[in-house]
Amino acid sequence: MSTHDSAPGAPARGGDPAQALPTNRLSHVLDTAIAVIGKTLSWLWIATLAVVLTNVFSRFILGRGSIALEEMSWHLFGATMILTLAYAVVTDDHVRVDVLREKFSLRFQAWVELLGIVLLVLPILYFMIDNLAEYAYRSFTRGERSQAPSGLPYRFIIKSTLPIGMALIAIALSSRALRCCTYLFRFPRELHLRRPTDFR
Repeated sequence: MSTHDSAPGAPARGGDPAQALPTNRLSHVLDTAIAVIGKTLSWLWIATLAVVLTNVFSRFILGRGSIALEEMSWHLFGATMILTLAYAVVTDDHVRVDVLREKFSLRFQAWVELLGIVLLVLPILYFMIDNLAEYAYRSFTRGERSQAPSGLPYRFIIKSTLPIGMALIAIALSSRALRCCTYLFRFPRELHLRRPTDFR
C-alpha cells in the first residue's frame, strides 16, 4: 500500500485509489493478514492442477474414471477461488468496469467506494455469511455426502468455505473503507511505512 502524494481533496484525474489511498494502523494489519492468507492458500492451485491432471491421466490413459477425483477437482477449484477473492480486493486486482470512474477525482472515487462498501456491500455480505454459515452447519448435522456411491464424504467442508470466503472479503473491504476514511477525514491517522509492502 502506498501513501498518497497529494493532500486530500486535491484533484487526481485518472488516479488509482489503490495507489493513492493512505493506510492506517488497523487497515495495515488487516491487509497484511489477508495477504498472508491469500498467498498461503494460492498453493491450493497447485493441488487443484495435480488432481485435475491425475484425473485426466486416469480417465484417458488408464481408462479408469474416478468420481472422487472429479469431485475433488471442482471442490479444490471452488474453495481456492472463494478463499482467495479477498486477496484480489486487497491488491486491487479484481475486475473493474471503469467507464466513468477514471474521469472523477480521487476524492470523489473515495467517497463512492466508502459509501458503496458501507451502505451496499457489507450489509449484503452480512446476510450472505449468516445464511451460508447455516447452510454449512445443516450439511454438517445431516452428515451430507456426495450422492454418487463412490463420491466424497463430508460435503460440509466445501460448503464451509463459502461463509469463510465471504468473511475474508468483508474484512478486506472493511480495511478498504478505513483507508477511504483516512484519506477523506484523516481518521484513523495515517500510518507512514518505512518499507513499502508488496501489495497495494
